[in-house]
Parts: sequence; structure tokens; C-alpha cells
Amino acid sequence: MRPPDPITLSAVAEALAAPVCGDGSVPLRRLVHPAEATEPTDLVMVLDPRLAGAIGGSPIRAAVLASGIVPPAGALAGWIVVPRPRLALSVLLELFARPPHAPPGVHPTAAVDPAARLGDGVSIGPFAYVGPNAEVGAGSRIMAHVSIGADARIGTDCLLYPGVRVGERVVVGDRVILHHNVSLGADGFSFVSAEPAGYEIARGDTVDTPMRDIRRIGSIGTVVIGDDVEIGANSAVDRANIGATVIGRGTKIDNQVQVGHNARIGEDCLISGQAGISGSVRIGNRVVIAGQAGIADHVTIGDDAVVGGSSGVGRDVPAGRIVMGTPAVSRSLWRTRLLAVGRAGRLLRELAALRRRTNVEK
Repeated sequence: MRPPDPITLSAVAEALAAPVCGDGSVPLRRLVHPAEATEPTDLVMVLDPRLAGAIGGSPIRAAVLASGIVPPAGALAGWIVVPRPRLALSVLLELFARPPHAPPGVHPTAAVDPAARLGDGVSIGPFAYVGPNAEVGAGSRIMAHVSIGADARIGTDCLLYPGVRVGERVVVGDRVILHHNVSLGADGFSFVSAEPAGYEIARGDTVDTPMRDIRRIGSIGTVVIGDDVEIGANSAVDRANIGATVIGRGTKIDNQVQVGHNARIGEDCLISGQAGISGSVRIGNRVVIAGQAGIADHVTIGDDAVVGGSSGVGRDVPAGRIVMGTPAVSRSLWRTRLLAVGRAGRLLRELAALRRRTNVEK
């Protein structure tokens, strides 16, 4: 494979909006870990002061350094110092990205309905399917084995990795990234029994009435994904019963996340892996939901709230509140309860020791 064209350290500094120390004309071809640098055209990013010493024995001539890290004297021709390393890393990874192979045009094995509309520069990969009246916006890349249902719309400059399933009438905004095997628009998990089910009417600890004749509640709604959303591998966003399940602009969803029917998630949210969001949940803007958290149906979570990992949220969370635990409570109360459990265990141990000393039977 032909190596990428080099860019200069000055061009990297411009992208980072940071000044160059030393020679900005150093040519660079790839971004690598400091321990893996083998060529003078390699660029490394050093976040840990303990790795700074390794620069001296490396062939590299340029580096990006976190604030406070000083390169060994004479080791580099040029370097850039950044105050917010993770933000700089995001810029660098985009600058040195190696995009998937997706040449423009329709692969011979793809099935594109004659009534589908494809924008300029669209790539349709092997064994992909685009249904009747579906639309794929300009510059979007549809990888192998992706299916796009009838009347669905994919915006411009999107990237759909292999195995993605976009159901009929689903709407996907611009610059959306859907990773492997994402499902948009499966029916929601909605069922009802002919008579009230035992779990619905139980008042004690047991179910007295068996559940029979389960009937599905169909989903005739859709899914709407906003611009600049990214959804991780094997995640699912279910179709609304009526109306739309909505993911707001700029929200990022991790792998193996479930979003139930009729849920509405706001803008710029971060939802970590294996979180479960039940039907008809309302999530505000800029909300953070940590891994394996579960949100019960019809719960509302306000703007800027944070839900801790493995938390079980069964009631509304006010805007800006941090909650943790199951059932989820404010972080301060959760810490108090955790300390209380620790103290209780210590008291029990002290009591057992006292009994042994006084020969008092348990």
C-alpha cells in the first residue's frame, strides 16, 4: 500500500491551534505510540512524563507533548505543547485517520432498487441493499452487507459499517456514523395479555394469576437520528409504536446499548456500553449515562444530569443531578450509604471479637 503523503509539523500545529517549538518543516506520515516509533517521519504524542525519556533513543524528530513535559535536550527537531491532551488526541487521530476502503459507486453485487436515490459520490459496498424510494445523501459510504429499507433516508457524509440495518422510513441525519451491526427501526418490545397479567395486579411477593394470550403491540412509527450522531456496534434503537424514537444531534452512543420505543434522547449526550433505556424515556441535553445503567420506562432525566455505572433509575432525575446505585439516589446519599455499610461491617467484626474475649455465646 502506498504510504500517505507527509504533512509538516507546522500543519499539525495549525490543526491543534498551538505554536511550534523548533523546526516546523519536519515531514510526518503517521501517528504512533512512543514505544512503536521506527521512522523519522513518525509523530508521537507523549502524555506521561515517564515516557519522555524514551524519545532520546527514538528515530523520531517531532512530538506532541502534554503541558509540563520537556523533551530531552537535542532529541527533537520540533515539538508542540498542548494544555488539553485528550482534545489534542482527538484532533490528531482525525488528522492521521485511515478511512475504510469505500470507493464511490455501486458494487456489482449490491442490490439498489431503481426507485432509490443516490447522491453524488455515494459508495455502496458488496451485498448491500437499498430499498425503493430510499435516499442516500452525497458522499455517504454504505459498507458491505448493509440494508436500508424502503423510504428510509440517509443524510450526507454518513458512514455505515458492515452489517448495519436501517429499517423502513427511518431518518438518519448528516455525518452520522453507525458501527457494525447497529439496528435502527426494529419493532419495540410491546405486548399485552387479554386479561390483566399476574405481575400487573400482584400486591404481595407472589404472582397468583397466570399470564395467557400474549398479544403484540405493533410499531408503525419510525426512528429519527440527528446530525453528527455516532452509535456503537451491536446497539439497537427501536421503532416507535406511534410517532418517532429520537436521538438528538451530536449524541454519542457506545456498543451494545438498547434504546426502547418512543424514547427521546437530547443533544450532545454520552451513553456508555450496555446501558438500557426503556420505552418512552425522556433524556435531556448533555446527559451522561455510564455503562450498564438501566432506565425504567417513562422516566425523565433532566439536562446535564449524570447516571453512574450499573445504576438502576426508576424515577425522574432533576437537571444537573448526579445519581448512583440501585435504586439510584444522589451521589452524596449513595456515598453516605456506602460508608454506613462499611461501618456496619466493622461494628459486627468488633462485636464478634468482644464476644470471643468475654466468652459470650452468639
